[in-house]
Amino acid sequence: MEVSPERLAGWVERFSAAHGGCAAAVEAAAVEDAVVRLSATDGAVAVLEVPRPPLPPPGEEGPVAALARHAGASCTALLLLVRRGGAAVGLARDGALLDHASASRYVQSRTAAGGWSQQRYARRRSGQAGELATAAADAAVRVLHRAPGAPQLLVPGGDRPLLAAVLEDPRLRSAAALPRAPLMDVREPRLQVLAEAAQRCRAVRVRVSDAPG
Repeated sequence: MEVSPERLAGWVERFSAAHGGCAAAVEAAAVEDAVVRLSATDGAVAVLEVPRPPLPPPGEEGPVAALARHAGASCTALLLLVRRGGAAVGLARDGALLDHASASRYVQSRTAAGGWSQQRYARRRSGQAGELATAAADAAVRVLHRAPGAPQLLVPGGDRPLLAAVLEDPRLRSAAALPRAPLMDVREPRLQVLAEAAQRCRAVRVRVSDAPG
């Protein structure tokens, strides 16, 4: 589930009340991978992802309040959504979509066929993927050139290999080096989906594991 920064404290209070109380702690294998883990008295666990890595040290306010404050802070994000049906790129700030561009190319799905046909199909698919990656990079360059300032966050969504291909474009070197939000699961990239992503990129993703037994 996704919880807005403004609703996060209330969600945690309800989780704690439903499970007999909980303790919050920051866990991280690396600074950019930090999450807030809620460990409930009854054994239930909730993991809160940081939508805008890295998470600053919580200090006296505690992990949940620090996460809510950080997620809700003003931020300009570059949205890069790519799937086999096309790509959409946008510039968002504080949940609002400021600018956008799109690229329409089709990449065929994989096939289980073998032999020469499979090789020919794979070459065609690779070519289509390359065309889409270039078109998506072109769209991103247009959005970045029109931007009044540099974005502070990269929000990727859709197909991971296609996104990686787009970000290999030398023109997007600075964008690829930005702090990166967790990969967003999206429908076929369209303007409406892009507008939704502008709001969703502020939200804290929550994974809940019920108490064992």
